[in-house]
Amino acid sequence: MPCETLIYDLQDQILTLTLNRPDQLNAFNGPMMNELLQAFDAADADDAVRAVIVTGAGRAFCAGADLSAGAKTFDYAGRADKPEKQGTPISADGQPDWGHDSVRDGGGRVVLRIYECLKPVIAAINGPAVGIGATMLLPMDIRLAADSARIGFVSARVKVVVA
Repeated sequence: MPCETLIYDLQDQILTLTLNRPDQLNAFNGPMMNELLQAFDAADADDAVRAVIVTGAGRAFCAGADLSAGAKTFDYAGRADKPEKQGTPISADGQPDWGHDSVRDGGGRVVLRIYECLKPVIAAINGPAVGIGATMLLPMDIRLAADSARIGFVSARVKVVVA
């Protein structure tokens, strides 16, 4: 499975998914979200996969959302994937269908997909896991942390609240 932000490595019936943006401390972005969703779909469909391990390349597990776009990171009106541009079904009251994937936040989609995974999912936390990096650990079946691991739910502290 060719990936831009993820290393997909199946050996001895164990699938290792390595978040692979080490220069950005594996900060979570749209391509990473899509690749994780595809990887978990592929794992569930492949009888050769008996378990999934998720880890990070370099010195971090995942530093949270990629905030390199600054304030535009949270600019809903400018998003290319907003519901109106994705053909999201609109409800009778003219509002987007909030159950449609395109209106969900990417981290939430990944967390739900991990929760629904048919295979055991193991976190190998090799360094900082912050924001979505910490949240994606919650539905995993087993969490193993290195001495260098730090887990932080800092969204409210940095005034990022998803409603």
